[in-house]
Amino acid sequence: MRLRTKIGLLAILPLLASLALIALAMRHQERELARREHAMVERAYMDARRDELRNYVALAASTVQPLYDRGGNDPAERAQALQLLASLDYGRDGYFFVYDLQGKVLMHSRQPELLGQDLWELRDQQGRPTIQQLIARARAGGGFVDYLWRQPSSGELRPKLGYVIAYERWGWMLGTGLYLDGIHATLGSLEAEANRNIAATMLWIAGSAVFGIALISAGGLALNVSEQRVADRKLRLLARQVQQSQEDERAHLARELHDGISQTLVSTKLLVEAGLDSGDRVPLAQALERLNGSLNEVRRISHRLRPALLDTLGLPAALQHLGQEFEDAGGALVTVHVEGEARELPVEAKTALFRIAQESLTNVAKHAHASQVELTLDFTTPGQLQMRIRDDGCGFDDQAVHQHPEQGIGLRNMRERLAAIGGWLHIETRPGHGTQIEAQLHG
Repeated sequence: MRLRTKIGLLAILPLLASLALIALAMRHQERELARREHAMVERAYMDARRDELRNYVALAASTVQPLYDRGGNDPAERAQALQLLASLDYGRDGYFFVYDLQGKVLMHSRQPELLGQDLWELRDQQGRPTIQQLIARARAGGGFVDYLWRQPSSGELRPKLGYVIAYERWGWMLGTGLYLDGIHATLGSLEAEANRNIAATMLWIAGSAVFGIALISAGGLALNVSEQRVADRKLRLLARQVQQSQEDERAHLARELHDGISQTLVSTKLLVEAGLDSGDRVPLAQALERLNGSLNEVRRISHRLRPALLDTLGLPAALQHLGQEFEDAGGALVTVHVEGEARELPVEAKTALFRIAQESLTNVAKHAHASQVELTLDFTTPGQLQMRIRDDGCGFDDQAVHQHPEQGIGLRNMRERLAAIGGWLHIETRPGHGTQIEAQLHG
């Protein structure tokens, strides 16, 4: 996984986790509030219905109370009272009923087919004795009873809240009730509204998550485009410098071959011809000396292209020779240390480290103005090799150089050389405090 992808995930995943926790907390809170609101509405509704039922029964009782207060038990008065109660109703399903205390139906204005029936043993779906519960409540001084009863308007069994009182002298139970489908509809509406609110909240949070991810992605894309442009500029500049370096090297080799080896060989040819023509051995001796000089020149050129010591004696000896050449050319004093027991390295590892050392010394000569350079090869860690190059020069701003498209090409080359063989490069520097370059390889 690329570093940029990891950084993007590190930015997005905590955002998503935070939003998920917020969503869960808000969902829990909204459901808790909905539950409390549900209970509060139900309690208020039932209190209002109880007051309403109590008032209805009080109104019905006030209608027959004058007849009851006469103190008699005249069948005509009781019949008149039943007639008065039958004429009372309210709403679509509001009515009064009268039973005797043994469960016989005396009056039921909405269900006249029940008149005269004994419902003492009537039980609901849960096996509860409906009429017995009503009569027991009435005899206990009156009160409320929850039960199931067929609704006149729909013909279906519905939950009902009843309120009953007793007329002991007449042996009656008078009551009325309200069906509770209204409260169920109201509570269902509240629950649906709560669910809509929760869904809207979840949508807002999801929208926030999408917006946040879009912002992070846009920022990452902008950063990626910016870095890509800088990298492209550096790559184009590097390509031009590589091409120019190749041309410069070709021109330098051509001059050295023409001005050095070619002229030496021509003069050697003339000396050999002169010695052959005259029979004199002196020109031949001079020709031999010049041939030896040409061989040394060829060795010098080949060593400059790739030092033979790197392949024959290994990396430490090649670095020692490189440091000595740097000193001889008028550079800073170079000290080479080898820590641990040196071991044979792969060709690509030796080449990469040698070229990094060359580039570092070149940068010291061009930019650092250092007086001392310490080069250390560390073999002490099994399976790893470190090379540290420390100078006491003026240092530089690594971040500024890294961001500049036309600077730091040599440092970039070092990093890419090591990255190509599985290593990494670390630079410690700041203006006025020298520079340390650390290259690390596995091997």
